[in-house]
Formats: sequence, C-alpha cells, structure tokens
Amino acid sequence: MTTLAVTLLLVSAGIHATWNLLGKRQDPTASFMLAANTLGTLALAPLVFVFWNSLGAFSAPVWRLLALTGLAQAVYYVGLAGAYRTGDLSLTYPLVRAVPVLLVTGLTLLLGQGEPPSQQAVIGMALIVIGCLVLPLQSFNQIRLRNYASLAVALALMAALGTVGYSILDDRALRLLRDGSGLTGDNLAVTLVYAVVAGLSASLWLGAFVALRREDRRQFQALTRADLRQALLVGVFIFVGYALVLVALALTPNVGYAVAFRQLSIPLGAVLGILILKEPAYRPRLVGVGLVFVGLVLVATG
Repeated sequence: MTTLAVTLLLVSAGIHATWNLLGKRQDPTASFMLAANTLGTLALAPLVFVFWNSLGAFSAPVWRLLALTGLAQAVYYVGLAGAYRTGDLSLTYPLVRAVPVLLVTGLTLLLGQGEPPSQQAVIGMALIVIGCLVLPLQSFNQIRLRNYASLAVALALMAALGTVGYSILDDRALRLLRDGSGLTGDNLAVTLVYAVVAGLSASLWLGAFVALRREDRRQFQALTRADLRQALLVGVFIFVGYALVLVALALTPNVGYAVAFRQLSIPLGAVLGILILKEPAYRPRLVGVGLVFVGLVLVATG
C-alpha cells in the first residue's frame, strides 16, 4: 500500500475507535444510529453542491450499488447498536472488526476484484484474526466455543457481515466510477460525493427499520426532543472516517488490505477502554493487541 493510503487508514482507525467509544457510552439503539448517521451526513452534505458536476459520473449500476451499500450499512449499524447494548465493548468490537478481514479477502478473490494478497499479507491477516479472538478473554483457559455463544456475539457477527457487504459494494462502485468516467484529478471530489450519497442511502434504510418497530419509533421521537450534540459528533466522526477509507480504497490494490489495516482501531479501542473506561488489562488482551500490531505491519508491508 502507498504511504498516503496507510496514513488515511491510520487516521480513519483512530476516528472509528473514538466514535465507537462515544457510541457505547450512549447505550446506542437503531434510533441513535439513525440520528447520528443522518446528522453527520447532512452536516457535510454541502460537499454535494460544491462538487455537483461529479454526480454526472454516477451511472445506473453505481446508483444500484449505492442502494445496496446503504442497506449493508444499515445492517451494520443495527447489529452494532444491539451488540453494544447486550455485550462488552472489549468482546463485541474486536469481533465486528476481525471477521470482515477474512471474509472480504475471500469474497474479493471469488469475485475477481483486486489483486490476490501475498503470502505475507495472508499471514498478517491470520494474526489479526487470532489476536482479535484472544483480545476479549480474561484468561487463556477461556478459549472455548461456548464463551462466544451469546446474543452479543450474534449481533456482532451481524454487524461484521454488514461491514463485509458495504466494503465490497463500495469498492465495486468506486472502481466503476474511476474506470467508466476516466476521472483523474476529480477522484477525490467524486469519492466525497459518493460518501454523502451512501450516507443518505443508509439513513433511508435505517429510517425504514425504525419506522417498522413501535419501540424504535418511540425512542427516535424522544431522541429528537433531547440534546442531539452527541449524536451529531458521532455522526461527523462516522462520515469523516468512512470518507477517508473510501479515498484509501482508490490507492489500495486489494480491498482486503484496507479492511485488514483498519483493524488498528482494535488495539486503539483496547487502549481507550483501559485508560478511559478503566477496563482491566488482562494478559490475553495485551497479547491480542501485540498480535494485531504484528499482523498490521505484515499486511502494510506485504
């Protein structure tokens, strides 16, 4: 990967870990994620008007992919909110970030998107996954399947599948935009506009989900009457982090590399949990952070 791509992914990882920490503190619901995503997208929606001409590059296949990536993001948000309500950050966050590493790489190879990862990169991805699975444990004696059989884990896996979906769909859509329009210097503008439209698509799907459930409707109505500054802050962090990843995808030979390298947010999240939430620094957690770091280095240099 290029130095710029690595830098963008590092910044994105830091932003992602931060907004997840803030979101966890809010005891998030689908309604909160709808408010956060919508406010964050609308706050930066003027980019569409600044780069209005970029919409001309959006073909019918790109619009279809935007509709699907919005659905995948909605699945991610609903799963993530549920996982945080029913489980610890130290358990759910690593799973949400780890599972997509292997799934995205495998699916992109099956679909013929991007270059096959090198042997070193594959080893790095494997270390990331192992590290993520070790991170939630208090003791190495807890490595048993039943320790992961819970509603929180199921919802975390749901969020992970949403991540896989929008990562592959975004990569495909951006490739169509670059290859079909002959864009060069306007790549950044088109990518930012794409991020705004994808955010709006996700809000529409989330809105539909909230509208279907009475409890979610009640929660959303109560939320709109409360202080929305926290939701706005989380939303802006979501959008900026997402936009940085989309720009990095254009500089990365394989979307699996980008998904893997973004897992730096896992050790960052662990550090935030220990320092801010006063979570205990169990030995497996520290070992897991080390494995993830080594895996990231292998992926970045492979």
